Amino acid sequence: MRSSAWHFEALEIVRGLDLADWAVGAGFVRNAVWDRLHGFAAMTPLNDIDVLYFDAADLSIEKDMQIEEALFAADPGRPWSVHNQARMHVRNNDRAYRSTADAISFWLETATGVAVRLDHADDLTVIAPFGLADLIAMRSRPTEAGTIRPDQYCERMIAKDWPGTWPQVTVLGAD
Repeated sequence: MRSSAWHFEALEIVRGLDLADWAVGAGFVRNAVWDRLHGFAAMTPLNDIDVLYFDAADLSIEKDMQIEEALFAADPGRPWSVHNQARMHVRNNDRAYRSTADAISFWLETATGVAVRLDHADDLTVIAPFGLADLIAMRSRPTEAGTIRPDQYCERMIAKDWPGTWPQVTVLGAD
């Protein structure tokens, strides 16, 4: 993340909002790692920048929208997408999540289940409940949630077509 001014600036912008238990994850991290491992000179475009936070005291979608508005005001050129992880268990039909890291542990695939945050000393914290081995090995496999919801995992892998973008990526368990 430090080697990409674009990524680091995004983290600085989110940090400036002082959100509870925040991180930026999913494709923001995964794509950056896979682009670098493939030696791509240009960044693969992101559909969105997944901004995660955990606030059990305010589960309203309106709060997510207010945060998105603040992010777009800070940098309208980035595809911000904000979701309070304290609410996402309802959409996913899971037990209530306890934190942002806990919510990530319910994501469908290992390579996407990673997020980062930037503290006020400019130190990065990596949140990776499934570890980083699959991400670095350019491999995606279903998590426990992905094996419980195999149809969702398979549909997602087909729609994402990661090997079409990153030829060295291997997708497992999407048969």
